Amino acid sequence: MGMGAEDPMDLDQAGSGMEIDTAEGLKVSAALQYNKRNSAAAPPSKKTGPWVEKYRPTNLSDVAAHKDIVDTIDRLTSENRLPHLLLYGPPGTGKTSTVLAVARKLYGAQFQNMILELNASDDRGIDVVRNQIQDFASMQSISFGAKLNVKLIILDEADAMTKDAQFSLRRIIEKYTRSTRFCLICNYVSKIIPALQSRCTRFRFAPLEPVHVTERLRYVITEEGLNVTEGGIKAVVKLAGGDMRKALNILQSTQMASPHVTEEAVYLCTGNPMPKDVQAICQWLLNDSFTTAYQNIQDMKTNKGLALVDIVKELLTFVFEISMPPEVRAQVVEALADIEYRLASGTSEKLQLGGLVSAFTHARVALVSAAQ
Repeated sequence: MGMGAEDPMDLDQAGSGMEIDTAEGLKVSAALQYNKRNSAAAPPSKKTGPWVEKYRPTNLSDVAAHKDIVDTIDRLTSENRLPHLLLYGPPGTGKTSTVLAVARKLYGAQFQNMILELNASDDRGIDVVRNQIQDFASMQSISFGAKLNVKLIILDEADAMTKDAQFSLRRIIEKYTRSTRFCLICNYVSKIIPALQSRCTRFRFAPLEPVHVTERLRYVITEEGLNVTEGGIKAVVKLAGGDMRKALNILQSTQMASPHVTEEAVYLCTGNPMPKDVQAICQWLLNDSFTTAYQNIQDMKTNKGLALVDIVKELLTFVFEISMPPEVRAQVVEALADIEYRLASGTSEKLQLGGLVSAFTHARVALVSAAQ
């Protein structure tokens, strides 16, 4: 062994046999030995690392939903008839987890050697297609006990690829079909050129149903030993909106901020308005004067740190629950959409809050006229 390489055990033994003459040195040595014993005895924390990765499904049976899609892909995999895949849908619906579970089933221990996983948001130029992808696709694959002797190239967020890169990829897919399968994953299928879409079997992953998100959250809560109320679970499911990744991130961040995960703790951690706050805002908008409603909402925004765009999104739900003529409801929804668009453009929240109160003032006038 060369002089530069030392066995860690030798360093331990050398450190333990070292003589230290000073009293200060004895204190340091004792402290180091105490820390070493405690670190060895302490069990590893269960709550370290992102739960999104920790609880990512490792096989197809663990995927939370979309059983029809999973069963179809599983059957094609078992029959060695796996086509090129195009998985699309909103974030956090299991697209990447599904294809990684397929890869583990196909290749087993050779998983890392038989796949090339690229995030097209970072590597999206034509050079990546011509170099990395083509080099990997052209390599001869040797599968030791794998069920399928073709390689797998996974292009996540493929809708971020440039048009030139997509056109170049079209030819590579045709050329290396005998030895390589491609899986394109994206949020917006309209950004994938038709020539690529026609070469793949498409599967749409819809937002997860609340029952599936709840089931997975309960599993994580049990595994982590968390103290979560029913209201807390419902709040996480509601705010996630069918996004499992978002649900796990909300649960983990709330647990780090508060040991007791309740509905109020979830809304406080995420900065979203609570349902009772939105109901109060709706009452002000429909019953109080312009000035009073404006001031009350402004005070609530300041005291609770709420963003107007979150209030606008939550108000939409209440607009559909209130009994009003269809033409009035249409005007209010159109006004909310315009306010959200202007807020996204970076306009003043105070001005847009005035526009929000104005929209409901006009709606109230229209409701009175319709009642007469």
